[in-house]
Amino acid sequence: MRAIAAALLLLIAGTATAQPGAADFHLSGQAIQGGALTGTAPSGTVMLLLDDKPVSVDADGRFLIAFDRDAPPTARLSARMPDGRTLDQSLTVAPRDWRIERINAPMRPTKSTEAFLALRKPELEAIAAARTTVTDAQGWRQRFVWPRMGRISGLFGAQRIYQGTPGAYHGGVDVAAATGEPVVAPADGVVILAASDKPFTLEGHLLMIDHGHGLNSAFLHLSRIDVKVGDHVAQGQRIGAVGATGRATGPHLHWGMKWNDARIDPLLIAGPMPAER
Repeated sequence: MRAIAAALLLLIAGTATAQPGAADFHLSGQAIQGGALTGTAPSGTVMLLLDDKPVSVDADGRFLIAFDRDAPPTARLSARMPDGRTLDQSLTVAPRDWRIERINAPMRPTKSTEAFLALRKPELEAIAAARTTVTDAQGWRQRFVWPRMGRISGLFGAQRIYQGTPGAYHGGVDVAAATGEPVVAPADGVVILAASDKPFTLEGHLLMIDHGHGLNSAFLHLSRIDVKVGDHVAQGQRIGAVGATGRATGPHLHWGMKWNDARIDPLLIAGPMPAER
């Protein structure tokens, strides 16, 4: 729980560090590893870049940016104007104190048989293709809600290190729940993947929702999916049910989020877990 509290304190404290001309940017949120900012670009912006990568900007100038779990300590927003000028804003990205567990034992080798890889390849291709889907979703503008309330049993970014060799970090937030308990959409969006008929080898019944501007949610290990690809879903709408399908030791909801290629922390997007009713 101390790691959660520290993350929330970092989210609340501090602001972006601006360079000359940055007053033309209006930002809301905190530049922090695993977090996101919304903002309004300078009037007349013809192209917006974050560290030289294009950022989508709506007609009203609104945009979203986010920072990977391992984002470097600085980033730069650049707005190109019609007269050729460039307005820059420097961002200081706050570090996070990740939950690291050091194990005095070697990492167990991964058993990747040819049969497993043959099953896994099309699944990974389907996930990658889904994340390239562009929709008209506007959920990124909303204040997100938790898709399932309950005890947080797994933190984003947590990692084990085996005798100096780091294992993969946890790419989402786990919420303890019983099989069959409902899962709702955390924000408006469009369904971009629904593994309803055949569960994936690792993720089980996997559901992915695009919230617009490169922001998407993934819900793993579901026992049931109640929507299909192409459906527009509204915040709070039931989309499936908790399960333990795929590689899971027990029933729970794993909620992962990405903005483009950056893995981000749902806890910073939805805020503290509310008390259960």
